[in-house]
Amino acid sequence: MSGGGTAGHIYPALAVADTLKRQGHDLLFVGTPQGLEARLVPSAGIDFVALNATGFNRSKPWTLLTSGAEVATSSLKARKVLSDFRADAVVGFGGYVSIPVGLAASHLNIPLVIHEQNSVAGMTNNFLARRASAICLTYPDTMPAMKERAKDDALISVTGNPVRASILAARRDDARAALGLTDDDIFIFVFGGSRGARHINTALIDALPSLLANPQVKIMHATGKEEYQAVMDGVSDIRTDNRYTAQSYIENMGSILAAADIALCRAGATSIAELTALGIAAVLVPYPYATDDHQTKNARAMVDHKAGLLVPDSQLDELLRPTLLELIENKGRRILMAHESLELGQRNSAQLLVDSIYSVVKDK
Repeated sequence: MSGGGTAGHIYPALAVADTLKRQGHDLLFVGTPQGLEARLVPSAGIDFVALNATGFNRSKPWTLLTSGAEVATSSLKARKVLSDFRADAVVGFGGYVSIPVGLAASHLNIPLVIHEQNSVAGMTNNFLARRASAICLTYPDTMPAMKERAKDDALISVTGNPVRASILAARRDDARAALGLTDDDIFIFVFGGSRGARHINTALIDALPSLLANPQVKIMHATGKEEYQAVMDGVSDIRTDNRYTAQSYIENMGSILAAADIALCRAGATSIAELTALGIAAVLVPYPYATDDHQTKNARAMVDHKAGLLVPDSQLDELLRPTLLELIENKGRRILMAHESLELGQRNSAQLLVDSIYSVVKDK
């Protein structure tokens, strides 16, 4: 298995890894030494090998040469890693490190499965698609573009985005009891992905007095480690009556998310998969600099299904307060959105992707 860079690549991989481990298979994960995967994968009890892989800067064309040379070197190393491990299949989840591993698999004639989390395929998966024995997508909308790159349309399937078992196991009643929430409490969970989201943080601080004017509202805020101190400074003069809590990072994400009446977050593919797996009403603020604006396209799946509301980052300061206040006051709409969110969710995505792996190994 390979993938790296952000939690959006790694968490789906870990969900699939957990399913494969429970079914008795041996796993090896190849990532970068500095990426989030270097911490998360060993913590999950999976053997980890690090290879260097960095992207190129489009504003500095010469970096294409240096990154290309690095990929070539890492691909040679990956061949030895795969040969020594005697891999039956390679599964790539995106991130630059998947390129040398995918190239090594192709050279060794090992079946390659790739998974695309977002509505717009990233550079890595676009590059590896022609070499893939199976291509698994989260969104049907990605199918036309991927058909232009795949060796055969029959290799492409929509599996959804795998969600970690710890998320799927979370139960709303237990989660709310653990947080001391009553049935009357309106619990808002704010997060910005593994690195936080500065604009969401600052907009929330501005809206906080208005939100907490309703005594039923309680808020938990995952700020991101680098933003934590700035957030704490920002709320220091706001009276919260202990109904606002900030943490730099949430370890028990499933439990907190399951307790939420409203989630406020970016529109990363993994966040949306987790929201819909648990049935959470969401206010989505797509990251405006995502490649090809793919987070806005991701968000459309929830918005079109009436499971979420979209607030453009450019209008966040203006629209966040009234959008949240309307949901706070309208319990019926929150319940409807939560129902539609659960209807949209795919809780068996990990097994569907595992089935795709089995199919290419069988045909090897």
